[in-house]
Amino acid sequence: MKEQSAPVRLWTTDFILLMLCNFLLFLQLHMIVSPLPSYVQDRFHANAFQVSLFTCLFALSAIAARLFSAKALEKGLRNAMIYIGLSVALLATLGYYFAAGIAVLLLLRMLFGVGFGMSSTAFPTMASDIVPVKRMGEGMGYFGLSTSLAMSMGPIIGVTLLQGAGFVTLMVCTAAVIAVIYPLSYSLTRKKAAQTQQAAEPAVVTVSGAAGKTTFNRKLILPSILNGLLSITYGGLVGFIVLFGKEAHLANPALFFLFNAMAVLLVRPFAGRIYDSKGPKALLIPGAVCIALGLVILSTASTMPVLFAAAFMYGIGYGSMQSSLQTWMIQVVSPAQRGMANGMFLNTLDLGIATGALLLGSIASLTSYTEMYRYSVLFMVLFLLIYLIQGKRSGSFQIQAHPLLSHTHITASDASEQNASGSENRK
Repeated sequence: MKEQSAPVRLWTTDFILLMLCNFLLFLQLHMIVSPLPSYVQDRFHANAFQVSLFTCLFALSAIAARLFSAKALEKGLRNAMIYIGLSVALLATLGYYFAAGIAVLLLLRMLFGVGFGMSSTAFPTMASDIVPVKRMGEGMGYFGLSTSLAMSMGPIIGVTLLQGAGFVTLMVCTAAVIAVIYPLSYSLTRKKAAQTQQAAEPAVVTVSGAAGKTTFNRKLILPSILNGLLSITYGGLVGFIVLFGKEAHLANPALFFLFNAMAVLLVRPFAGRIYDSKGPKALLIPGAVCIALGLVILSTASTMPVLFAAAFMYGIGYGSMQSSLQTWMIQVVSPAQRGMANGMFLNTLDLGIATGALLLGSIASLTSYTEMYRYSVLFMVLFLLIYLIQGKRSGSFQIQAHPLLSHTHITASDASEQNASGSENRK
């Protein structure tokens, strides 16, 4: 019994390092995502559609890179994906200094997207391999907190640096954040790739009967669609909250992300445990309602307290929903397909943000940023309709974890129970 209880430990050195690396990776991204539209508009006099292209093209290039990265991760090439990706992202960031026009800046954003797409898939895949199965919701919830906090803190830091010190200082700081990831990830890349590959190989054989054979898992479709719809609303925030602040005459609209982060910190520890005990339904439905309310409140914001209330409400919903969707996607695939699952999660995240920036930016150019946030509520209505209808039809209200999840930190009796349960469901 003592030997079996030891692996249940969640807060290992490797897990903490993975969270820190992931936090820094997303922090440097969001330090520049939010202030960039304002910089481009002021420096190059770009319109709302041109501004949205900076978010859209970055996301599309990251998605394209992850399609390659998922295959590379299945072959155990995590170290290469991390270090090549970080290097490409660093070079693209330093290249901002030489960008004298919109076209060059767009090209560098696309190059940065390739580097970010390569490196961002590896860290969550490594985390899902070391989190105990019985604490998967809690573990990935905490890990997802590193992403959510970075997405919340990055815009505040970036906008403050842009307004106080200028774009060159912002560029140097984001490059420095990328550089810090190199030494932090060294101990992880030195040992984790070999260990995970050994764990995954038997699973691949068991699933398909032919080592190395993997196919797309259709169980990822529903959570991917839902994650995309959620991310569309976030795309409207990271892309236009600063411009909305100018329209609404708000002193410092970037503080939206501070109160959003506070809400995420508050809800995330409870969300993971609720997921493990009650499944995603207990979090996704109330979370979508909170997101919708937050956006409605934001559209009425003319004072900072109202902005803070909107941010807090949005953060409660986002903090409970994002990690739930990522855990759902990890649980329904075999261990060998976790790279695919995390790639799908991040791809739909980026695709949603890109779609939100492009579509909502077009709406804003025709109406106003206030109206834009009201229209974005419709995506949460669509989220609820799809989840309630398709979830009930497919039985996705209760997630049946993949039987081969038992290769990590689970007892033989638990594995037998899962296999028996799976047989009954198939009947």
